[in-house]
Amino acid sequence: MPTSETYRYFDLPFCSPGHVTDKKEGLGELLNGDRLVSAPYKLDFLSEKDSEVVCKKRLSKEEVAKFREAVSKDYYFLMYYDDLPIWGFIGKVDREGKTDPNEYKYVLYKHIQFEIMYNKDRVIEISARMDPSSVVDLTEDKEVDVEFMYTAKWKETEIPYEKRMDKYSQTSSLPHHLEIHWFSIINSCVTVLLLTGFLATILMRVLKNDFMKYGHDEESAEDQEETGWKYIHGDVFRYPKYKSLFAAALGSGTQLFTLTIFIFLLALVGVFYPYNRGALFTSLVVIYALTSGIAGYTSTSFYLQLEGSNWVRNLLLTGCLFCGPLFLTFCFLNTVAIAYNATAALPFGTILVIVLIWTLVTAPLLVLGGIAGKNSKTEFQAPVRTTKYPREIPPLPWYRGTLPQMAMAGFLPFSAIYIELYYIFASVWGHRIYTIYSVLSIVFVILLIVTTFITIALTYFQLAAEDHQWWWRSFLCGGSTGLFIYGYCLYYYHARSDMSGFMQTSFFFGYMACICYGFFLMLGTVGYRAALLFVRHIYKSIKSE
Repeated sequence: MPTSETYRYFDLPFCSPGHVTDKKEGLGELLNGDRLVSAPYKLDFLSEKDSEVVCKKRLSKEEVAKFREAVSKDYYFLMYYDDLPIWGFIGKVDREGKTDPNEYKYVLYKHIQFEIMYNKDRVIEISARMDPSSVVDLTEDKEVDVEFMYTAKWKETEIPYEKRMDKYSQTSSLPHHLEIHWFSIINSCVTVLLLTGFLATILMRVLKNDFMKYGHDEESAEDQEETGWKYIHGDVFRYPKYKSLFAAALGSGTQLFTLTIFIFLLALVGVFYPYNRGALFTSLVVIYALTSGIAGYTSTSFYLQLEGSNWVRNLLLTGCLFCGPLFLTFCFLNTVAIAYNATAALPFGTILVIVLIWTLVTAPLLVLGGIAGKNSKTEFQAPVRTTKYPREIPPLPWYRGTLPQMAMAGFLPFSAIYIELYYIFASVWGHRIYTIYSVLSIVFVILLIVTTFITIALTYFQLAAEDHQWWWRSFLCGGSTGLFIYGYCLYYYHARSDMSGFMQTSFFFGYMACICYGFFLMLGTVGYRAALLFVRHIYKSIKSE
């Protein structure tokens, strides 16, 4: 599986036209690491070429060594003709019958055969085949003469112009792939149904029993030992520690949740068709900037509901909670890419554009959202009064601690999505194409349902054990799936991908850490909201006076 290290075409000593012309790139394409230049092949419409010579060149020893290294690492080129992608390997390693790597033969392809299909005056399909009979031996460190050539053949086809992209989007929805996807969805659905049924019956029965018991025993309750969730009603709505951080995490999580929903809508409408280069990155940047008002509003209004006083500091924290780590990671990885001279290094202009978007759009919207949240003046809706002094939490067994509960909470939602994760990883890090967004949205909905249910269940068991510090616990339990996804990254890196070298490793783990952190905030918010609804509901239905 090819990995994510990309370089410019003329970084290798191919025939370079005297003056290399760069294509003007959009923001998304630059973020994507595309740096397109004009290639030396002239493919004029309907003009056949037969073994046309591009140039003759004498390769020095250093150039031979450079090509040989690229061939040994399976580098391939990617060109575009009329916005259609063409790719091919630049050479191959002949390993037949040889066990010792020193005996391998390295060859460079010097003849590309283009085959172009057209319908009336439109180009429909293009493919490049490397001529296996015309190669140059690169095995030894000595100067060689190369004659780079190309052939162009034109064929007529009946495929209409509108359908020319279908070929690329079908690769990921081949029948056997689709079967796996649907199997994983059915598998997840069954998990969800069992889980939901199980939880619903338990909670209904337990709560019903609790209500009955607490309803009947109003008179005789004084004599009995007080147990269960009803008896901590005076502490359940005691505000959590670190309110500012809690409010900021909720604000950021709500913003990321909105961002994900918008991206799914765009994907289902069909904006991210294959090779719409950079569309995903552009929309991520733009939507993130536009939704920052949501983060400001949610965070500030919630912080003031918790009777926080310093809302400006809280707003600053909200702005930096997700962007800060992302920016630091980006600075480090961009430096690595510049050191490697890879195309993943963003040019200075692009960095400026992103900084401008942040200062002129994201930050002002965040502040406006914060001011709106401050003026909303909503009060925290607690169905029961909070007592003056906190009740002591009884000693609890080890498995009721935060970490064991997080491990329990993250496992089920992760098991519902992990089959789909493989395909997403393969398309992000392995340049496969992912087009089945409908399946992805179903999986996302399942993920949300499982997260809410598991968090509600764990919150109930926590309150039943008279542990009333459920605020942070519900957030951490909801978000723990993000940590499981990061654990999956380790497995994927070692077992499924051929990544190697410092650059690929740091890019993979650096950016995946940011993505998993985003998931942590987003699912934590979902978990907390679900737990809050549940807790309000059960305490509303008892007369706690």
